[in-house]
Amino acid sequence: MSKTPHNRVAMITGAGSGIGRACARALLADGWRVVFAGRRIDTLNDAIAGAGDPFGDIRDRALAVATDVGQPASVAALFDACKAKFGRLDFLFNNAGISAFAAPLEDLPLEQWQAVVDTNLTGSFLCIQQAFRLMKAQQPRGGRIVNNGSISAYAPRPNSIAYTATKHAVTGLTKTASLDGRKYDIAVGQLDIGNAASEMTARMVEGVAQADGSVKPEPRMPLQSVADALLTMANLPLDSNVLFMTVMATKMPYVGRG
Repeated sequence: MSKTPHNRVAMITGAGSGIGRACARALLADGWRVVFAGRRIDTLNDAIAGAGDPFGDIRDRALAVATDVGQPASVAALFDACKAKFGRLDFLFNNAGISAFAAPLEDLPLEQWQAVVDTNLTGSFLCIQQAFRLMKAQQPRGGRIVNNGSISAYAPRPNSIAYTATKHAVTGLTKTASLDGRKYDIAVGQLDIGNAASEMTARMVEGVAQADGSVKPEPRMPLQSVADALLTMANLPLDSNVLFMTVMATKMPYVGRG
């Protein structure tokens, strides 16, 4: 952890709860100025208020912006607010995401599919696009983007077609943006997370469906482990990049899943 604040600026989407909140607070504690983005302004303000700040006035170092990442105008307003408050952006964590309710593939309503695509895939693209525009024009030029890919970017769970398809697509965003960002000194990577202890994974303690048709509880890991992994990526110099990192509960059924 940094002993003094620095001038680097981070933005976290989905920062009102779970992984996003834990990572945004960790970046604040590490000396970053942080934009908390999410759907509900009251939840974002609560996340900031609960962070504490060892470096002074939290209002000078954190900004809450209500954002729907699936809407281009909302995303543009988010990046405008970041630039107006802090003048630049050094790090984006594309974390906002939702999953459809578990349902057989053939029964999933189209509106559920579309909602997941709009948030997980289109939302990530829109944020990457705005980050490129800001990062390539600022001085010093460049920055870093990390996408939340999930274990589902590699191995699906039963009845998860929308979530799994979008997370596979996020991997495509990561690879292409990593290539396209080189000329602007923008490094792009992906953090694939498995069973972090958040509201979204609370059901895993009681048991979740497995590929063999059984229902079994799964181990989870502390949110701090995710935040620590993200800080490792965020604090690299721009001439170094972690393209893909997996952080997961050690005993979760992933290696050999199925």
